[in-house]
Amino acid sequence: MRTETERYPGALANPVRQVAEAPVSTFSIDVDTASYSNVRRFLNDGRLPPADAVRVEEMINYFDYSYPRPENAQTPFRPFVAVAPSPWSSERQILHVGLQGYESAARERPPLNLVFLIDTSGSMMSEDRLPLARKALGVLIDQLRPQDGVAMVAYAGSAGAVLAPTSGRQKLKMRCAMETLQAGGSTAGGEGLALAYALARENFDPKAINRVVLMTDGDFNVGVADPSKLKDFVADKRKEGTYLSVFGFGRGNYNDVMMQTLAQNGNGTAAYIDSLNEARRLFRDDFSKQLFPIADDVKIQIEFNPATVREYRLIGYETRMLAREDFNNDQVDAGEVGSGASVTALYEITPAGARASVDPLRYGQARPPAGGGAGELAFLKIRYKLPGQPASRLLERPISSADAFPTLANAPESTRWAVAVADFGQKLKNDPRLGSSFDWPDIVEVAQTARGQDPFGQRAEFVQLVRAAATARRVNDLP
Repeated sequence: MRTETERYPGALANPVRQVAEAPVSTFSIDVDTASYSNVRRFLNDGRLPPADAVRVEEMINYFDYSYPRPENAQTPFRPFVAVAPSPWSSERQILHVGLQGYESAARERPPLNLVFLIDTSGSMMSEDRLPLARKALGVLIDQLRPQDGVAMVAYAGSAGAVLAPTSGRQKLKMRCAMETLQAGGSTAGGEGLALAYALARENFDPKAINRVVLMTDGDFNVGVADPSKLKDFVADKRKEGTYLSVFGFGRGNYNDVMMQTLAQNGNGTAAYIDSLNEARRLFRDDFSKQLFPIADDVKIQIEFNPATVREYRLIGYETRMLAREDFNNDQVDAGEVGSGASVTALYEITPAGARASVDPLRYGQARPPAGGGAGELAFLKIRYKLPGQPASRLLERPISSADAFPTLANAPESTRWAVAVADFGQKLKNDPRLGSSFDWPDIVEVAQTARGQDPFGQRAEFVQLVRAAATARRVNDLP
């Protein structure tokens, strides 16, 4: 099996920042999970994934953290913060920031106006592609309500409508249309997108969720296939109110670059479906998270206090970084969050007084924040828009020594688990900042302390993936 034809976005790991020089960190949230299930596919095949296939934030955000829930849809987020010692560096700490999204009741959810856009090109012929995509759509169809509507477009050498807009009551009609799909021909993905958006626009309902659901290996090879051109196209459609979610399939020629470009600019999620179980997780267990947004353009900004924090680095989110001024600019696109979804981010921070990773500036000095801030490590700000609203709202809270725990073992279960997953992702990326003293068994040890109830066995599976990675590493290191 060749993997070198698979395409992944290259992104350098976030650098260590000196608080005295750059105290503010700003990024767009990301609730995508594609990287985790794709990494799982490699490890289940007995191979380590390419380093660029590993996006640590998507590994972390694959899991539910049971954060405290917000009480109403008008303030749809409740922040969670914890600070604990870093397990791989005795002089550093981990800052754990979580956002729990409001979970709307079924009666509060608007109708769905969906267009299924299905890649039926020759590259989708194997069992883990079009046949699995049909099964995944079958799971999604099961969740539809009478007020929902679905149209269907297929594309290979050319694109065509397979199913006219159909009520959620007519599930059998949807299934029959889906079962007629066969793989063959080249991949006119751009033409398929254009037709799917045209159908969505034709049936556009301002009171509904208007969304294109794309299922493909991303291997567009006919017509418009340049990710930068398609990026502008889906961004324009996003502004018109039709969003795009992308679900990837297959191996060998999987184009993750295309998938990430489309999802990030289409205000939707990007996920990779490696099994029917993953399809059930996405379209049955997490149905509301995937399709019903509670907030758009969600951004996080953290200002570190130079009196208490010497340096920091954001773990992951390399493709989601924003300029400081983008935080207050409501014209700058950011991530969408679905009903009941959570967002997690980790920083590694160096406290003031600890040994820094770089020499101090000769002419620089830490300045305490205006107006006090004694005991504060940082200040957290969250911007978001309620769906359909042009102006953003602001949440904020200080992060102080009261949020700190003396040991990782004393930290909340959610923090310990997030740290274990972050360890794993960085290890797979060969991040030198982990250090050689922190190895696969150490990741397992941290994870085992935070398994919790684990009703679906996802955390138990993670532990086995760490062990599989250790085995694959030993095999790769053999002469």
